[in-house]
Amino acid sequence: MSNRAIVGINWGDEGKGRMVDLLTESYDIVVRYQGGGNAGHTVVNEKGRFALHLLPSGVLREGVMNILADGVALDPENLCKEIEDVRSNGVSVTPDNLLISSWSSLLFPWHRDLDELEESRLGDSKFGSTKQGIAPFYADRSRKKTILTGELFYPEAFAAHLQQLMEYENLTLDREYGALTYSKEEVNDWVDRYCRPLIPFICDTGKYLRESQAKGKNILFEAQLGALRDLDRGIWPFTTSSNTTASYIPVGAGMPGAVLDDVTGVVKAYSTCVGEGPFVSEWSGAEAEQLREAGEEYGAKTGRARRVGSFDCVATRHGVMMQNATEIAVTKLDVLSYMERIPVCTAYLVDGERTEDFPFPSALDSAVPVTEYMEGWNCDISSVRTWEDLPDAAKRYVSFIEEAAGCPVTYISVGPERESIIIRKNRKEEWRRAH
Repeated sequence: MSNRAIVGINWGDEGKGRMVDLLTESYDIVVRYQGGGNAGHTVVNEKGRFALHLLPSGVLREGVMNILADGVALDPENLCKEIEDVRSNGVSVTPDNLLISSWSSLLFPWHRDLDELEESRLGDSKFGSTKQGIAPFYADRSRKKTILTGELFYPEAFAAHLQQLMEYENLTLDREYGALTYSKEEVNDWVDRYCRPLIPFICDTGKYLRESQAKGKNILFEAQLGALRDLDRGIWPFTTSSNTTASYIPVGAGMPGAVLDDVTGVVKAYSTCVGEGPFVSEWSGAEAEQLREAGEEYGAKTGRARRVGSFDCVATRHGVMMQNATEIAVTKLDVLSYMERIPVCTAYLVDGERTEDFPFPSALDSAVPVTEYMEGWNCDISSVRTWEDLPDAAKRYVSFIEEAAGCPVTYISVGPERESIIIRKNRKEEWRRAH
């Protein structure tokens, strides 16, 4: 039996989906335990190229059970559309490979409306939301203004609860924003169209997971976004509205006794960020555009251009600590092959003082990157499959990341495909002996 988490170390968009797709070969179950459809996991394999938003990335591998657990913002409309999309590309999605927690809550259309209305009201102070309703959803969940997915099994109670919530949400839409409200007919039609088709997938997934654990099944937990977007310890207030760290797994998965054997933290060989908020190592101008084009850095959910910058040692070390990572997967190393010299952010200057510790969020706006340069390898490495075959300059760059993060690099991605990977099987043990 093995429990492993795949988590983001930085701002999200690190390539967690490609790592889940790779590692599911050794796992029986993949669990999404937090977040919603506001971010995408891009996966490329023999079935094609997929941008998954709510579906766990394990859905693309046959024989794997996929679970949307208690902590997920369950958006029925987007989930139904996503299921149809992957089915149209030859991927089977049935209750035999997807289960939905009866203890998760439903995200309604008004959550998306409220998200967009609030971003519009904030103007230049907006959070950079994807407008998928995530913040209003989690706010409503905290104040007990959501409907549990399992209530669909109790039609009369569900209808009464829905009417009560609709009246409350309509008051908010009308009196706070002067926006259009919802009729009973509209909402009932939406429920019939998007919620009821999901009933065959709904069960007590916490019980399923506990029973599977007792049977010795291997479980992979897939996180959304990264440590710097964590609700409690991220770059407040430019965070998501759920906990993105591995420590939330026992709660979000409905497995109070879950113990992780490994936490694989995913980090790009450079930095990217979607949305607003401080990003100390950010580039601009032609330099940024060249990196963005080389890495195809556009959001899987929104299509908007990602902000890009140099590898950030300060942010990465903080993310490794917050995730309690036991190993690192470095993605997109091949993207840097065009650079003769590779900039890295080794420290910050905050009010003129150098620091290698991640500052309190209020201090980030005034932080200035301390930049150093490493030798580039200036050749195509996309066909390399072993550590020994990497150019020496690329090895030095990866070793630099290890030392800066304080964590062994066990996976190196040199392309989006499953097979475009270098696996260092003994690296964790070598690291322990050396440190």
